Formats: sequence, C-alpha cells, structure tokens
Amino acid sequence: MANINVKHKQNVAGSWYCTDPDDDDGEGCIACSVCYMGAPEFFAEDDNGNAYVKKQPRTPDEISLCQEQLEACPVNSIGSNG
Repeated sequence: MANINVKHKQNVAGSWYCTDPDDDDGEGCIACSVCYMGAPEFFAEDDNGNAYVKKQPRTPDEISLCQEQLEACPVNSIGSNG
C-alpha cells in the first residue's frame, strides 16, 4: 500500500496520490510510466519521470480507470486513501 506520509509534492489535493520516489519503505515511484501512459488525464510525470496525480477522478468510470493504474503499479506507489 502506498505510504500516505510520503506523497509526491506535485499531487493535486484529494484522495488519490502517488508517493515520492524517496520513500524509504520501498514504495516510492520508480518512473515506470504505467500510470501516466494508462491514464494520462489523471497522472503525469515530473522532470525525473516520477508520477504524480494531476487531476482527481470523480465519476465511477474515472475512478475505475485510476484503480486499474493503482493495481498495475509494480511498487504500490499509488494510493487512494489520501
């Protein structure tokens, strides 16, 4: 599960977030591009390729799409409990 205490500083406010790549628990973003390639309306990459949430999902379809990215993340760096 993503560490809610180590959110990427560029996440927009809301319950969905990506963790900072410097998360010491090993759940920080590794810049794999899965989320921002799979749901570019909601996830973006910073200058180092690390993901952050640029828009919060609102509709059931949008939430479902973001949930798919959460489940596909290889290091569990996406959270929805923020």
